[in-house]
Amino acid sequence: MPNFIPYNYNNITPSDLSSNIILMIGRAYDSIKRFDLGIRAMKYISSQIPQSELKIISSLDGIDYLLKLMNKLNLENFVKFVGYIPNPSIYYKNASIHLFPTLVEAFPNILSETKIYGIPNILVGLDYVTCSKGGTVIIYDDSPLTLAKVIIKILRNRKYLKKLGRDARKSMKRLNNDLILKRWIKIILSIYDGKKKYQALRNKDKKMADKDAKRLIENQLNLLKHRNKSFINITLNNIINFTFMENLK
Repeated sequence: MPNFIPYNYNNITPSDLSSNIILMIGRAYDSIKRFDLGIRAMKYISSQIPQSELKIISSLDGIDYLLKLMNKLNLENFVKFVGYIPNPSIYYKNASIHLFPTLVEAFPNILSETKIYGIPNILVGLDYVTCSKGGTVIIYDDSPLTLAKVIIKILRNRKYLKKLGRDARKSMKRLNNDLILKRWIKIILSIYDGKKKYQALRNKDKKMADKDAKRLIENQLNLLKHRNKSFINITLNNIINFTFMENLK
């Protein structure tokens, strides 16, 4: 289930993919995210593409082991830790690849953000992702050398890189916040058996059904606002205007 998209598709000028900049974004201190794999791969990438650079956008807390690894591999000129950036759009505009070797993931914002900027994504070792689509390349061999070879090949083939970028951006055209919100509301109602309750009440008394279902949605919306800032500006009226009450299936 996708998170909300923080950028407007039509207002974004995608990256021209002319650089050799690779992005890694997330909680670098979390070993599940495997930022060390990206750093190890840069040892090989930098030897073949001297202009390449890995930029890591993350809080700098708890990353001593990554800094030591960078120094051990003599990659100070090729790996840059830029710290936590609330709005990384300036980095999206100049990047050519987003590296995402996390071991476990659902649908993080970072995938939709990079895709909307037309940046190809490279996923590593996610066994439950079985199909490469929408500008995404999946690597099942998670050795740094294999990862480096794939990235080098993509960066050296600009025609292929730009095709991946177009596919990434195109995949976001059909995904919008209205659609995502509608699906979230369906999930909320299904969790609380709201759909069945709503339909039963609706057959008996439409006004009572609307009132009951609206209360249910509003309660859950308030809970979600505490968990995800994307919900902050969403109101019950927004949901009603999107005709969710009429089109739940």
